[in-house]
Amino acid sequence: MIRVKLQYEWQLQPGGGQAVEPTLFRVLYAIHAAGSLAGAARTVKMSYRHVWGLVGRWERMFGKPLVKLSRGRGAALTEFGQKLLWAEQLVQARLAPELESVGHEIERALSPVIEAGTNRLVVCASHDLALAQLRDALARGEGLKLDLRFLGSLDSLAALAKGQCSIAGFHFAEGMEQPAAAMFRRYLKPRQHKLIGLATRTQGLMVAKGNPKRIHDLSDLTRSEVRLINRQRDSGSRIEFDELLSGAGIDPAAIDGYHTEEFTHLAVAATVAGGMADAGYGIRAAAAHYGLEFIPLLTERYYLACRGNSMDEPLLARFIELLQGEQLRKILSAMPGYGTAITGKFYDVSEALPARHSSPAPVRSN
Repeated sequence: MIRVKLQYEWQLQPGGGQAVEPTLFRVLYAIHAAGSLAGAARTVKMSYRHVWGLVGRWERMFGKPLVKLSRGRGAALTEFGQKLLWAEQLVQARLAPELESVGHEIERALSPVIEAGTNRLVVCASHDLALAQLRDALARGEGLKLDLRFLGSLDSLAALAKGQCSIAGFHFAEGMEQPAAAMFRRYLKPRQHKLIGLATRTQGLMVAKGNPKRIHDLSDLTRSEVRLINRQRDSGSRIEFDELLSGAGIDPAAIDGYHTEEFTHLAVAATVAGGMADAGYGIRAAAAHYGLEFIPLLTERYYLACRGNSMDEPLLARFIELLQGEQLRKILSAMPGYGTAITGKFYDVSEALPARHSSPAPVRSN
């Protein structure tokens, strides 16, 4: 079976296209986390001398210091070092899902075994950290594999309707029933489709550590000194965010950065962590990943949609077993803001996406 893994590299230009060692970014992150070169060396399992030499070599290449030392051998990243690390994190958050998707397309084109789909289940889904971890865990085994392609919620449901995937993942805020539910119901037929609960998630505003701009609610986003990083149109998070703004009577035009978009929760979080925005809407787990403050706004349900008449097919049946097993629950329990109240349960479309209208439900602790 053919496996395709696409990678990228940084190159310094001019200068012969010198490629930046990926280890440098691991070391910078370790220094940022540990606060010392010795602690960073232990984290990356290198000698102190090796770490110091690596940092010094790339400081000379960049022509700028990456690390500043203090008495007692404490260490911190310089402003340039912080921006460089942020840039790498943003590239990972933005490109990783795209590279994985393209890699899977190449696999299907090159390998008849993969094209036949003997053990690979195609899943189109709104970006989710738990699904990504489940995919990675399955990739290390010999059984079922997930061909996971991250799209917006609406695009994922459209792919299911076109027969381009077996499972479509989307999320929907509890109580936020109109007009958001109508958008999802366009692609889901009560007599044809069934929903399986993945998890509940807490969504809210991600802000810098310490919340220096004193952002406490949506109204603070309209202040002139506050910059937002938004999710892309037709994503489930964008639909929720727009509904929240409408409910609060806030004109999107009053928000600096409303039209600046990223395509994953991690990319939004990385943008805030790098100081390129002051706030972004996303899940608590993404905020925790980058050490950001989090202001909860609502609880949502993440559903996996499939055709009801396909649930007995071997691959899908195996996947449903995984959703109801301990492996997924362990993944969810380790992720901030995730809950298991709906995990592995079945729902009718009309039950999960009712036609009546009500206000968004209050945030529940998970």
